Amino acid sequence: MSANQRPMFTAVSSSVRHLIQILKCISLSSKAHAQISDIGIRFSVQDSRVMQGFAFLQKELFSSYKYAQASEEDDHPILQISLESLLETLQIFGLSESSNRWSDNTYGGVSNILARGDPSTAFDSRLLGTAGVCKFSYARIGSPLDIILEESGITTTCELTAYEPDLLPDIPFDKAAIIQKIIIRSDLLLDAINELASTSPEKITMTASGSGRHFSLSSDGPHGSASVEFSPDPQVLETFEVVQRVTNTYKYSLIKATNRAMAMASKVSIRVDYQGVLSLQFLIELDTGLKNFIDFRFIPYLEENDQIGEDNADDFED
Repeated sequence: MSANQRPMFTAVSSSVRHLIQILKCISLSSKAHAQISDIGIRFSVQDSRVMQGFAFLQKELFSSYKYAQASEEDDHPILQISLESLLETLQIFGLSESSNRWSDNTYGGVSNILARGDPSTAFDSRLLGTAGVCKFSYARIGSPLDIILEESGITTTCELTAYEPDLLPDIPFDKAAIIQKIIIRSDLLLDAINELASTSPEKITMTASGSGRHFSLSSDGPHGSASVEFSPDPQVLETFEVVQRVTNTYKYSLIKATNRAMAMASKVSIRVDYQGVLSLQFLIELDTGLKNFIDFRFIPYLEENDQIGEDNADDFED
């Protein structure tokens, strides 16, 4: 890039902790696809073909955000990058998490600092611990993603290789044919998932019925069976829209892989479409007042392994 040629994209953040914690929620795979647009960066990851995770870093998360699209006809660039390398780069910044601050043994890696019942404390300004600045820059298609870290007068520049994306199609989730939408406090779902772990289950079954506002989770494993039934009280099941009895089974380890998002979120929207595809959409409220959404989609578990081959944020609005 010539000295007077402007990069396609630049963004500056002084709250890198927010970015790290949001991206860690989807660290299911070593690689991620990042799509840059004028409203933010959409990250997507995939675990085989049965689970996908999405995180959107809206431009409001940055103190400065500039995107110059060559023309209206051009698609927004999609980069394949190493998510692991990106997180390691951001944590160079004096933000590395010691094992006694961010233990991986509880709530998917956010114990001790997270006050149970108040997951948003992960974003408390007292925990940010740095006055540094992080700048992202992407010159043009084919260029690396540059990350410049400045803290206490020290500048570190890193270049992340941007690979040609090997995109897999998104898991199909038909928002026009949702047969179940339930919104509950995220910590209640987290407690239920952890409760079922005692049976060492391979699968988890979700059952919902409009009759009596019934919603339950159950599992079977080598150590027995267990089930958790949620109270029909509207203070527990904040939103309950079920058009018929819905029973679907999913791989337990994949559901449990969302524990970090469960621990940080205040609410979760649990949606199922007519094919049985499950969407878990987590609402994360940052200490800045911004709201962020982490999304996961799951293909139902079938004994024959014959798997079914942008969520919006409106679910949580009145």
